Amino acid sequence: MTRHRKYLATLIVLCGLLLHSAAGLADSRQVFSATSSPWLRAVGKLQVPGQRYRNGHSSHYLEDCSATLVSSATQRDANIIITAWHCLELYSDLSKPILFTAVTVSGESVKREALRLADGGGMHADWAILRLRRNISSKQIIALNIHAHSADPDRPVTMAGYSRDSGIGDSGQVLTFDPACVIQHQQRSLGDTNCLAHKGASGGAVIQLSNNAEPLMCGVISQGNGEGRSTFVPVSGFRTAINLYLK
Repeated sequence: MTRHRKYLATLIVLCGLLLHSAAGLADSRQVFSATSSPWLRAVGKLQVPGQRYRNGHSSHYLEDCSATLVSSATQRDANIIITAWHCLELYSDLSKPILFTAVTVSGESVKREALRLADGGGMHADWAILRLRRNISSKQIIALNIHAHSADPDRPVTMAGYSRDSGIGDSGQVLTFDPACVIQHQQRSLGDTNCLAHKGASGGAVIQLSNNAEPLMCGVISQGNGEGRSTFVPVSGFRTAINLYLK
């Protein structure tokens, strides 16, 4: 009987491990499509040319991130985007443009050069604000308004960006979003969620619906481990800078 109990205990442990692995493989993200919420179109792809220095030699590098088109409630067209500081960390050659690309309501891609305006200066404040050289019309893409306060931890959030995983993210070729995440911890400088995001989604949006279902940007994606834990920088931590450039 003792031997049988040991076999049974081993079998239970193995089944538990298999169930845990299967749960880990579940991907809660969705791929943006024509039936998705239209406000997700404000999240675009950001390409940042950079330079790396190793052993006295430099090499060119292209950083693929995400960024979000934002505006104030009184603006019709928009030219301000928000991303993560670390997406611009290696950007130094101003002769090479930063490019923001998003999909319009008609399904066409719109591309704009972007100029760096302000940033947090490090991973401790992983945010950056850029201005597009040309406005994007609200008839093409409706920019997101900024959350007036900190996100409500008792309400779900959506995390969206161009994850570069080889699964649903299709190596960053499609916009993916986790539609109903939970904020597990939130301070002025950093928030923690159970959202699923991978590299490439950095700089994307954390969005929360208001009581009247208005989508509001409440944070910028900082890091995602691809295993159901992703951090973000709350907009409440750099609201002064945002308001300065949205005037």
